[in-house]
Amino acid sequence: MKVALAGDALGNYIFGLDPQLLIDSLITLIAMFALFLLLSYLLFVPARNLLQKRQDGIREQMETAAKEKSDAIAFKAEYESKLKNVDKEAEEILTQTRKKAMKKESEIVNEAKEEAVRVLDRANREVELEKSKVKDEVKQEMISVAAAMAGKIVASSLDEDKQAQLIADTLEEMGDETWLN
Repeated sequence: MKVALAGDALGNYIFGLDPQLLIDSLITLIAMFALFLLLSYLLFVPARNLLQKRQDGIREQMETAAKEKSDAIAFKAEYESKLKNVDKEAEEILTQTRKKAMKKESEIVNEAKEEAVRVLDRANREVELEKSKVKDEVKQEMISVAAAMAGKIVASSLDEDKQAQLIADTLEEMGDETWLN
C-alpha cells in the first residue's frame, strides 16, 4: 500500500490538500481573526476599561485613605499636644486666679486698714471734743465755785489770811490737773 499525498486517480486521499480545503481554511482563519477583532472590541476593550476604572478607583481610595490617615495622625498629635498643654493652661489659670485673689485680698485688707484709721481718727476727734467739753464744764464749775467763794468772802468779810487760806483750800480740792489740762 502506497500512501498518496496528492491523491491517486481514484480519489483516495489520506491528507488531501486540494485548493478547496485551502480556501476554506483561509476563509475560516479570516473569519476567526475578524471574530477575534470584533469580540476584542466588544468584550475585551470594555473589560479592560472596567478593570482600569476599578484600578483607578482603588488607587484613589488608597490615596484618600492615606491622606485621611495622615490627617488623623496630625489631628492625634495636635490633640495630644493640647492635652499636654491643658495642664499648663490650667496651672496658668489657677496662678492668675491666685494672683487676682491675693490682689483682691490685699485691697480688702488695705480698705479695712484705711477704714480702721478713719474710725480711730473719728474716735480721737470725738475724744478731743469730749475733753474740750469737759474742760468747758470744769471751767464753768470753777466759775460757779469762784462765784460761791466770792459770795462767802463778801458775806463773811474775811481778812486776807483767811481769804488766801480759802483760795488754797479750793484749789487743793479741785486739784492741779484741772489747771494743767
